[in-house]
Amino acid sequence: MKHRYLGNSGLKISEIAYGNWLTHGSQVEADAAKACVRAALDHGISTFDTADVYANTAAESVLGEALVGERRESLEILTKVYWPTGPKGHNDSGLSAKHIRESIDASLVRLRTEYVDLYQAHRFDTETPLEETMQAFADVVRSGKALYIGVSEWTAEQIREGHALAKELGIRLISNQPQYSMIHRVIEGEVVPTCQELGLSQVVWSPIAQGILTGKYQPGQPLPEGSRAAHEEAGQSIAGRVNDDALLTAVQGLRPIAEELDLTMAQLAVAWVLQNDNVSAAIIGASRPEQVEENVAASGVVLEPEVMTRIDDVLGDHVASDPAITAKQAPQERPS
Repeated sequence: MKHRYLGNSGLKISEIAYGNWLTHGSQVEADAAKACVRAALDHGISTFDTADVYANTAAESVLGEALVGERRESLEILTKVYWPTGPKGHNDSGLSAKHIRESIDASLVRLRTEYVDLYQAHRFDTETPLEETMQAFADVVRSGKALYIGVSEWTAEQIREGHALAKELGIRLISNQPQYSMIHRVIEGEVVPTCQELGLSQVVWSPIAQGILTGKYQPGQPLPEGSRAAHEEAGQSIAGRVNDDALLTAVQGLRPIAEELDLTMAQLAVAWVLQNDNVSAAIIGASRPEQVEENVAASGVVLEPEVMTRIDDVLGDHVASDPAITAKQAPQERPS
């Protein structure tokens, strides 16, 4: 397993991180979840990403239990705050000082740790002054409950403003966590150049586009039994893509490229995002240990420029690249 620095900090993380969105506490039973975490550790993954909202706090609890007995200093634990949790009361979401303070304390209890390595704003809060949010994050860092702070799915302008305030407060904003894959490249135009300038890097989610880039979804064919798309809750987020036969056909065109490189399509997809030198880690999820084993093999894979060009040619117009998509998909008001 290769490791990369997170932003311009001294913190190194595994270039493949394990995440438990839509799995721990909901789609996958606790024993299977623990087996996946064990597989991640056995294959050199040291970085684990979660969030308080995943399975309404249950995912953090499952991860915390799965990591019991591991040397804390050898792990990097990342979590997030913003979305509604608990009974979803009027202050149970957003990035207010109250919600951040209460959320970090609750996350630490569930994760069974005294601190997290990275505490992330899961979205931008349009209803809380950014100064209040960054001051609250500074308080979290100074209290020793988090070492660094990051954001997720913020626009380039929001990142620039947050970075300036963090610098004034003497804390380190070092990362962004966006969606990024062969078919979703909206960060490349504005977010990545801004982050390169300011010293942030990306910890990207959905590098295999929630399974689309594995090639298991065939055009005109029923959804595979047991797949994420077939899951009543988890499948909602990719319903449009799995019904796009033109996209699924284009994705099948990646298969010969993967086979020539002796890679699975999933490994090719994970390796692709890691070719971007502003990406510190690709977050993988898994419902079975074998999926972890498959994906970690992408660590260290180098794709030559001509391979990258062939991938672009195969996918053609099926790539989302408009920077405005980040803002369009962001909540315009605090969720409840």
